[in-house]
Amino acid sequence: MHTYVRSLKQLFEQNANPANAGPMKKYMRDQFEYLGIKSPQFKVLVSGHVKEKGLPPIADLDVIVRELWALPQREFQYLAVSLIGKMEKQLDEDFIVTLEYLIMHKSWWDTVDTLAGHPVGVMFKRYPKVKTRYLKKWRKSENFWLRRTTLLFQLTYKEETDFDLLCEIIRENLGSDEFFINKAIGWALRQYAWTNPKAVKKFVKATKELHPLSKREALKNINAIIP
Repeated sequence: MHTYVRSLKQLFEQNANPANAGPMKKYMRDQFEYLGIKSPQFKVLVSGHVKEKGLPPIADLDVIVRELWALPQREFQYLAVSLIGKMEKQLDEDFIVTLEYLIMHKSWWDTVDTLAGHPVGVMFKRYPKVKTRYLKKWRKSENFWLRRTTLLFQLTYKEETDFDLLCEIIRENLGSDEFFINKAIGWALRQYAWTNPKAVKKFVKATKELHPLSKREALKNINAIIP
């Protein structure tokens, strides 16, 4: 085990709270074990560890996050995502392989959405060839978490959003009965509506095949934006 992982593991196990672990596990539909460390304490522990130890060498990040991902308690996956976020501007293009692995393993919205909206979004901006290659691959994937990522990676792009691309990807997923796909379609449209509400309203009106959940989510804030 990498020394950085060992120190994090020891720190978090020392601060485990079994009274919190049960309810946290239940909230995530009993899919993951928990140490019982809630978000405020989690942030304090991470901040203190980084202050004392610093961030790991970028060359070691792949090994570290994969080792954290392999640990049973969900807080360790959150640690991996947190470290990637703190170092996302240093990631080279090969790290997309690691991100793909993390999206496809121990998949749930709590990790996938953060990875999609931040490091994946950052990498796709920085490395156009990576974006072209992996979007093509993920858009066709039978793994709906990868397809969800293609819908969400532009969440923070605002005026830089390629709305035509987003609409193409949405159309590819019309007719899906997967909750996490239909929710992502609505979320992506709702987010872009803060930038261009008229375009979103026009797309929703023209796209009769939109799932009711997607439509409801997409239009949630538009009445507040467009009188």
